[in-house]
Parts: sequence; C-alpha cells; structure tokens
Amino acid sequence: MLANRRNKTSFQITIHALIWLLLLLFPYFLSSNDILDLIRTLKFTWIPMFFYAVIFYLNYFVLIDKALFKQKIFFFIAVNLIFILVFTWIHVEVKDFLNSIYEVKSVDGLKRNPQPTRLFVYKDIIAMMIPIIISFAVKTTEKWSKAEKEKKENEKEILKSELQHLKYQLQPHFFFNSLNTIYALIERSPTLAQQTVHDLSKLMRYLLYDTEVGKAKLSDEIEFMKQYINLMKLRTSDKTIVKANFPVVSDQYFITPLLFISLIENAFKHGISSTQNSEIMFNLVVEGKKVSFFAENKNFPKNDNDKSGSGIGMNNLKKQLDISYPNKHTFKTNVEDGLFKVILEVYID
Repeated sequence: MLANRRNKTSFQITIHALIWLLLLLFPYFLSSNDILDLIRTLKFTWIPMFFYAVIFYLNYFVLIDKALFKQKIFFFIAVNLIFILVFTWIHVEVKDFLNSIYEVKSVDGLKRNPQPTRLFVYKDIIAMMIPIIISFAVKTTEKWSKAEKEKKENEKEILKSELQHLKYQLQPHFFFNSLNTIYALIERSPTLAQQTVHDLSKLMRYLLYDTEVGKAKLSDEIEFMKQYINLMKLRTSDKTIVKANFPVVSDQYFITPLLFISLIENAFKHGISSTQNSEIMFNLVVEGKKVSFFAENKNFPKNDNDKSGSGIGMNNLKKQLDISYPNKHTFKTNVEDGLFKVILEVYID
C-alpha cells in the first residue's frame, strides 16, 4: 500500500510538472528570437505563470483544506486577496522596470503608447482568480473521489460481514438437519449412520474452509449439493422419488457458495409426505454467464405448530442474493397444480 501511494504521488508530480512545462514552453515556441518578443513573453506569460503557480499550490495544499473546507471563509478570502494584490503590484513594478530598460516599439519604428496601467491591474487581478477556481475544482473532485472510494470500501466490508453472518447462520442450521438424519439412521442402520457421519465431516470441511474465500468453484458447489442431496435422501421412505440433474462444468466458473442449499432444504422440508407419494426434482443449467437452478416438489405445507420450517434458510437466501448479486438475479416461486416451483437465475462474473 505504501508503494502504491508513493507511485501515485510520483505520477501526480510528473503530471503537474509536464503541464507547467508545456504552459511555459508553448508561448516561447510561438515567439521569435527577437529580444523584444522574449521580453514580452517574460512580462505577459512567464512572470504571471509563476504567480499563478504559487496561488494554485497555496490553495491546493494549504488554504482549501485548512480554511475553506473548515468554514473559515473570511480567512480564505483575506489571504488570497493579499497574495493577489501583492503579486499584482510586483507584476506592475517588474513590467515598468523592463519597459525602462527595453523600449517597446511598434512595427513602424515609432514608440508605442503603453496601455493604461489600470487596465493591466484589472487583468492581473481577474487572471489570478483563475488558479484559485481551478485548485478548488481539482481539490473538490479529489475529495469527492476519495469519499466515494471510502464509501465503496465501507460498503464492501459491510457486505462481507453480512455474508459471513449469513453463512454462520446457515452452518448450524445445516448441521442441525444433518444430525436429525443421522439420529434417524442410528437405530435402523448403525453402519450406514457411521458412513453418514464420515460423509458429513466432508461436507462440514467444505462449509468451514472452502467457502471462506468468498467465491467457490461452481463444480465444487455442485459436488457439495450432490452429497447433501444423498444425505437428505436417507431420511426419506420408498414413497419419495428424488431426481437431480447437475451438469459437468469447468473450473472457470465461480459462484457465491451455499447459494442453492436453502432451496434444496426447503424442497425436502415441504415436499415430503409420510402418507402420500412424493417427488422432488432439482435441475441446474449453465448458459454462458447465467446459472439457472430449478426446484420442483409437491406442496405439503407445514402446520403452524411445526417449527422445523422456520424459514431461516429462505430468508438468508434472499439477503444473500441482494448482497452478492444486486440487479443480477431473478428469484421466483409459485404453486401450480399442487406443485411448488422455484426458479433462481444468477449472472456470475
């Protein structure tokens, strides 16, 4: 960071130096080698340019920050006025001195009548206000740019914290459901319960470590969903059919981890009946930068006394979509012919 700051400072110094160098050299190249022409360039360009530079950097580095931005308006105006008047007086004296040494003549050789000194004074005063305006514009733009950058950084940190919070909410929720599955297996099939504990450890390792990077490979996320569906299928009876269609994708696709897991949990919670035949379907499609997830299950709403479907996962999903994919996602749910259907589309980077 320190190196970047030094490079930025060096770049700014170089740009400023080049601008002033061009401003100084441009009138020189337009002038002839005649001594009187050079004197005119000195009087009307180089000397005023020096005063402009002093006023510009006085405001840029000191007055705007120390006075104007701190509401010390009178002090800001007074200091600038003093410098403008002093520089104007110096400029007039220098021009008079140079005129006394080098007599300026017109083209026909006759002495030219000098313009009134008062006119030059007015021009100098107005001209020296321009560097103040420019320095204010530059400083204000830099301040606004810095404020916007800090705002974006703060928003990024807030979003990162929010995502972390949502993930910490999801992990215990996921672990709780998995333990219920294992508990149901212990009496029925101890061997299968042991294998399930081993599989669960792999899933938890993915939750705890592989999802810490902010983005996960879509291929790893698909593998996680497959294992999780297999884990949840252990809780179902022969009356439940689970279909899952996940494509094989390359490692170039990255996505926010655990994005679809709440939809899978929701399907198993509300799509299974202990007395009726049930069918759950999951489908994931990748088309360019668009990832579409479809879930469909029979609609068996939980009664009000059943707290297993508290809605934590779905609420977290909506927050996660707003944070990770603002204006880059579509989330729709509807019940049609007794089927609860979900379509989630996200546009990944």
